[in-house]
Amino acid sequence: MKRRSPTLEGFQALFRLPALGLAEIAWRWSFGLAVTALLAFSFREYLSTLPVTAAEMFLLQTRQPALMLQVIARILQGSAPRAVTALMVLALAVTLAWIVLASLGRAATLKTLFAYFRENDESKPRTWRLTSLMGLNFLRAGALLAALVGSVGAVLLAGATSSKTDPSPGSALLIFWMLALFIGLAWSMLNWFLSLAAIFVVGDERTIFGALAAAADLCRSRRGAVLAAAAWFGIAHAVAFVSASSVSAFPLAFAEVLPAGMVLGGVILVALIYFAVADFLYVGRLAAYVFLIDVRESETQPSALSIQPPAPASDDDILSDIPGLTLPPQPASG
Repeated sequence: MKRRSPTLEGFQALFRLPALGLAEIAWRWSFGLAVTALLAFSFREYLSTLPVTAAEMFLLQTRQPALMLQVIARILQGSAPRAVTALMVLALAVTLAWIVLASLGRAATLKTLFAYFRENDESKPRTWRLTSLMGLNFLRAGALLAALVGSVGAVLLAGATSSKTDPSPGSALLIFWMLALFIGLAWSMLNWFLSLAAIFVVGDERTIFGALAAAADLCRSRRGAVLAAAAWFGIAHAVAFVSASSVSAFPLAFAEVLPAGMVLGGVILVALIYFAVADFLYVGRLAAYVFLIDVRESETQPSALSIQPPAPASDDDILSDIPGLTLPPQPASG
């Protein structure tokens, strides 16, 4: 029997379950719009707390860049602690909301995918714990925080290589980009691994550490298939990004002819189409991993039609009880 490709199964799931990609877009974009609205509202409330005198308002209305920068620096003077405190509270609330919403959304997606690939499975329905998914998403949030802290450290380290007495902006920029590249790769790999572990929570009823161990075992035993699925969907994502970047150049080329609002709207439309395609491809990659896990489980389970070897004969068995070992009939004497 010819083995099916997990990558092809993932792409087929995209066309057979288009509602699943739309559901992924719905919960992701709903969260993004809510965060955007919350940031805009918080920024507006923060600006309303800043004292602005009549003289400062007059200088702002002059539209002179030098005067405006001086006035803005004077208005923001002393408000940095309040801004940092508000940003920390907002980041904590958004992170907690993302952990809960991402866990629910990922559970719904994976349950649908497992039901799609196990449509002929008549076993009892699987149960799983939402706390395990929330724990994995908490680790993902911690990995992102570590990446941000590492990026700040990269900036400080790169800045230390260039001083006023011995300026070296080229070396500082090179060091920063190298460190940022390594930090981004490490965060991307860790985030991918934690996302892969979530499949075992829903599909195999694993705990947090059990899912991490199962994901590591899958990457070890089926390394080629996992890398192939990740590579093909990564290539498709890269093609979508390059295509979106090329198409977005068209409205920008007419920036001097068309109104600014129309140009901005065209760029935003292209960006939204790219994000939608990226979400669909992410669901397809999850489908490939789910199919790969199901194939791995079916290969490890013994077949019901397998022939059992005969039991070895013991010393207590007589020759007539063992097939094939009976004595041939003796010819009659005479």
